[in-house]
Amino acid sequence: METRPRMCSVIILRRPTHERWPLLLAANRDELGSRETAPPGRHWDERPDVVAGLDREAGGSWLGLNDHGVVAAVLNRRGTLGPEAGKRSRGELVLEALDHADAEAAAAALAHLDPAAYRPFNLLVADAVDAFWIRHAGDGMVRSVALEPGIAMLTARELNDPQSPRTRRYLPLFRAAEPPDPDPDPDRGDWSSWQLLLAAKASETGDPRDAMCIRTDGPYGTVSSSLVALPPVVTEEPVWLYAEGPPDEAAFRPVEL
Repeated sequence: METRPRMCSVIILRRPTHERWPLLLAANRDELGSRETAPPGRHWDERPDVVAGLDREAGGSWLGLNDHGVVAAVLNRRGTLGPEAGKRSRGELVLEALDHADAEAAAAALAHLDPAAYRPFNLLVADAVDAFWIRHAGDGMVRSVALEPGIAMLTARELNDPQSPRTRRYLPLFRAAEPPDPDPDPDRGDWSSWQLLLAAKASETGDPRDAMCIRTDGPYGTVSSSLVALPPVVTEEPVWLYAEGPPDEAAFRPVEL
């Protein structure tokens, strides 16, 4: 059975020399509202060190974090929604990435995947030191691309792709925004600059599906949102705030890690 996570947007800020939070990540997941999921938790007995959202329909995940400080998120590529006979679940890739103790090892292993086994995907794997875009665009290859420091945005297209109306509009806004100031105590942290952008419904095309927060008259739209901060060492506590619903109306609450 195919896991069909459809996380539409991931924004990552890499600051390798930052003393407190060298990696910040934000993500909106877009999906049919009828698809059954569970919020991030330790849902897999065979992976007790993994906290991730659960797709109840097929058992995979769209975003997760392990106790070693590795975060992973998967996105479908354009035109590749839904199952295909003989293909493995793309939702399994998040869990496979989180089997590793650091992002570099995870990226090296996943770059050797058989591209014929999966429909095209974008996979982000990161920790406090490194970040990688694992790209399978249906061209017969799986490539691992290291991300430079700074802010990057990934959708169903290429990294920072100017052909994406969402990226054209919102990547400059994220780059111009005041960086969040996370804290393990949610009452002390300040993610307001990114929360406002994640909740934005403006679209340069007029199509609500090109907004950050997708609200349509039909069953499809933004169904959840996440904010993640990784500290420089795993002995310190990371931060994961999760909105179980569109971020223009659902509150962000801390995930129990």
